[in-house]
Amino acid sequence: MPSPESNSQPKDTSPPSEKGYQASAPSNPRNLVSILIRLLPPVLILAIGWFGYVTLSVEPEETKKGKGKPRPIRTQVVELIPRDYASKIITQGNVRPHDQITLNSEVTGKVVRISENFEDGAFFEAGEILVELDTADFEAAVANAEAQVARTTSSYALEKAQSDQARANWEKLSPDQNENPDPLVLRIPQLKQAEANVKSADALLGRAQRDLERARIRAPFDGRVRQRSVGLGQAIRTNSPLGTIFASDYAEIRLPISGEDLPLLDLPERVGDPPLAVELSDTLNPENNLVWQAQIIRTEGTLDANSLELFAIAKVNDPFGLLSGKTPLRIEQPVTASISGKILENVMVLPRLGVKRLNQVYLVDPNQLTLSTRTIEAVWSDANNILIRDPNIPVGTLLATTKLSYAPEGAQVEVMPTINPEDITRTDWDHKKGKIEKGLGGGGKKSGSL
Repeated sequence: MPSPESNSQPKDTSPPSEKGYQASAPSNPRNLVSILIRLLPPVLILAIGWFGYVTLSVEPEETKKGKGKPRPIRTQVVELIPRDYASKIITQGNVRPHDQITLNSEVTGKVVRISENFEDGAFFEAGEILVELDTADFEAAVANAEAQVARTTSSYALEKAQSDQARANWEKLSPDQNENPDPLVLRIPQLKQAEANVKSADALLGRAQRDLERARIRAPFDGRVRQRSVGLGQAIRTNSPLGTIFASDYAEIRLPISGEDLPLLDLPERVGDPPLAVELSDTLNPENNLVWQAQIIRTEGTLDANSLELFAIAKVNDPFGLLSGKTPLRIEQPVTASISGKILENVMVLPRLGVKRLNQVYLVDPNQLTLSTRTIEAVWSDANNILIRDPNIPVGTLLATTKLSYAPEGAQVEVMPTINPEDITRTDWDHKKGKIEKGLGGGGKKSGSL
């Protein structure tokens, strides 16, 4: 029996093709929306990227203006003008004594007294007794020698009287007055023997007296004790060292002179050549403003085998200030010597700050204010300056003295004023702002931050 549902629903008798068309038509809008949703993010990303590229690739107006007018290079300069330059050779050496000896004993004995001036560093005068030995044995030797001299002198006087008496007897008794008597008759050999004994005794007395004098060791010159090496009560032998002493009248400094500096100096080579003036300063303490005057009096005969330098010997009188009262120089003290040399004519003086490696400099045209690079060849140089002779550098050309990290050929230059820190007064400097507020002391130009 058929169900009620089958009877109520009409039966579909449409063709299959019509069925499929009716079923697919409602799904097309959904597919289109899905495709759009998938394509939208990459399209947005591409659009944003394109917009950012276009925006960032547009050059700012200020940058466009800067390309057309590059900033000039700022530097301080020095004007190059040929002039005469007084050369000054700077060298160093150590103070040394000109006469230093080891004081020795010439006799054997026991030390019984040492002078208070025979201590390390003490001064003494020529002829002063520094060390005294026991003189008892030497005084006894002198007494014996004096007695021997007295005996031989008496013997000689007796022989002389006998010889004179023999000659008188010969002249009285000889029948022939023209005949010469025999020397034995006149006791000539005995007389000569007695005379020789007297001379020998005198020599022994002189030696004993010298030994007695040598028991008192005296200073050979005015000087100073470097080191004492003997003590009180010590028994010493002949040639025993007593100490090291040196003369104090003047000292010497051995100064090396390089080969390039030798043509600038007229060094004394022979006796009688005029000395060369030297100023000495303290190397250990550069802040010490004391200056000692010295003179180069001679040079060594050969060049140093290692450095090929010639050593000049400078003499400084009264190094310890005993006569002048000035601050003394110390033995072995290093000093800096300043020697005035010849005048170099028609040279350009370049400060070392303006010379780069490989002897290159930056020159500035004073009219166009453009930069150029040049390699120089030094005529002579010292610690602060380099001297050149270059006819290709026009007079008045400016030398850049500021360290430049970027300096293209032909670049424009802005000259900065040279500031001397010593010209800045204390009231001009603002410590909070780090710049000069009122300007430079002594009429200098105003400037910004240092």
